[in-house]
Amino acid sequence: MHKVLGYWLVLTLSLITSGIASSAQAASFHGVEFPGGIASFADEVVSYSPVTYGNTNQYPTERDPNEALGAPDYTEGLGMDYVTLGPGGSLTLRFKDNSLTGSGTSAYDLWIFEIGGDVEDTFVWISKDGSTWNGVGKVFGGTRGIDIDAYGWGINDKFSFVRLQDDPDEGQGINQGTTAGADIDSVGAISSAPPVDPVPEPGTLMLFGTGLAGMVGAVRRRTRKQ
Repeated sequence: MHKVLGYWLVLTLSLITSGIASSAQAASFHGVEFPGGIASFADEVVSYSPVTYGNTNQYPTERDPNEALGAPDYTEGLGMDYVTLGPGGSLTLRFKDNSLTGSGTSAYDLWIFEIGGDVEDTFVWISKDGSTWNGVGKVFGGTRGIDIDAYGWGINDKFSFVRLQDDPDEGQGINQGTTAGADIDSVGAISSAPPVDPVPEPGTLMLFGTGLAGMVGAVRRRTRKQ
C-alpha cells in the first residue's frame, strides 16, 4: 500500500510542478528579454523612504511605491507610472512569485527600469531574507542591468529582496527638477528561479488534499478486498 501511495504522491507533485513551470512564458519588455515573463518582476513593497526638500508637498503624485511593482508600464505624458525616490531616498521590494538568482555567466541577472532624461545613479543591494544585505554596485541612470555573478553569487543563490537608494551626488541636484532623485518604474529578475518559500495557492492545496484523500481511500479499499 505504501508503495502505491508513494507512486501517486510523486506523480501528483510532478503534475503540479509541471503546470506551474509551463505557466511561465518568456516575454520582452522594452527590448529586454525575461525568460520568466510577467512573473519576473518584483510584486511587493517592503519599505519606501522618499527624501523631499524645500516644499514638503513637492511631487506627491509620484510617491506611490506600488507604481514600481510589476512589469514596466511608464508611458511619457500618460499618468504617473513610476515612483520617485528623491535625493538619497530608498525603496525596498520583494519578489514573491519568483526569486533572483545568478546565471553562471557574465550576463545581466537583475534589471532596473528608471525613467526620465536626467542621469540619476542608484545604489543596489540584494537580500535572501530581508535582513542581511549584499551590495551589488549601482546602476548609472536609465534602464540598466546588473550581473550578480560578478559579486560572487551564482545559480545556487536565491534572493527575494532588492533595495534601491538614490545617489544624492548625481542628477540635477537637490534644488532642481520636479522629481529629483531616481524615478523607478519596475525591477525585474532576468535570471529568475522559483520563490524561496513557495506557497501553493489555496485552490491547489484543496485539490491536492482531495485527490490524495481519494487515493488513500482507494488503496485501503483494495487492501481490505485482498
